Amino acid sequence: MFSLPQNFLQPPPLQPGDRLTVVSPSGSLRELAALQKGVEIWRSWGYEVTFSQGYENRQGYLAGTDQQRRQDLLNAWLDPQCKGILCSRGGYGSARLLEDWQWPEISQPKWVLGFSDVTGILWSLLKSGIISLHGPVLTTISDEPDWALERLRVHLQGFPLTPLTGNSWQKGKARGRLVAGNLTVATHFLGTPWQPNLANVILAIEDVTEAPYRIDRMVTQWRASGNLSQVAGIALGRFSECEAPAGFPSWTVEEVLGDRLGDLGIPVVADLPFGHGGVNAILPVGSEVELDGDAGTLSFL
Repeated sequence: MFSLPQNFLQPPPLQPGDRLTVVSPSGSLRELAALQKGVEIWRSWGYEVTFSQGYENRQGYLAGTDQQRRQDLLNAWLDPQCKGILCSRGGYGSARLLEDWQWPEISQPKWVLGFSDVTGILWSLLKSGIISLHGPVLTTISDEPDWALERLRVHLQGFPLTPLTGNSWQKGKARGRLVAGNLTVATHFLGTPWQPNLANVILAIEDVTEAPYRIDRMVTQWRASGNLSQVAGIALGRFSECEAPAGFPSWTVEEVLGDRLGDLGIPVVADLPFGHGGVNAILPVGSEVELDGDAGTLSFL
């Protein structure tokens, strides 16, 4: 476990003509048509999109060996011409890269964008005090509605983020650093050197294709480990395709989350527009936010 730095650095705004590098830090690339659509979106905004040497590599279910993927990420980070890193997809594999990993110091931090398994990359940047973006990977960005794309585009140019609105589950207001990610990936980081100290943070989580009992098991682990007693507030995104198998007696995932989070005495806002299987509005991981359980909003300070 590591403590969050007192001060965080936000990468500088992007300018038309800036170079963005595509890396595949997790699963092997399969969605080539979706990838090309994503590239076209970024290029239509005026950016130069380049590809890491091994973005199409395959090693079992991984996008190349750990060393290949680690080197591609490192090369993009150290390239002075690269202003941002676009993760091609999620899947699995980011945790393998983090063994003995440390982000080298560079003159200016750069944007890193992704979600799902990229949670590992985003959380590792927290340790260095660098804000990153939880949001669509290159193979999902073409599915985003216009408002979410515009919100991403203008934020990268230096404009503040507009609040997100969901449904209030538990009242109250809380401020803190935003720590966002996929619940399954984040759960496997608990008790490891990649877990940030969660005291007074706003925790934003989402998941996909996990049966309600599995969500229950993971959240119960968060409770038993003492981590949920430390957070200041919880922002819930989409839990898509998280239904029980047919004929299996079960609570719904909403009932599970309500049961496991309802007695914490902190604000909880659900149904916020981020995660798999729908709009995935960007969240600045490491930034200061306010979660308003009365109004059902997540605001970015």
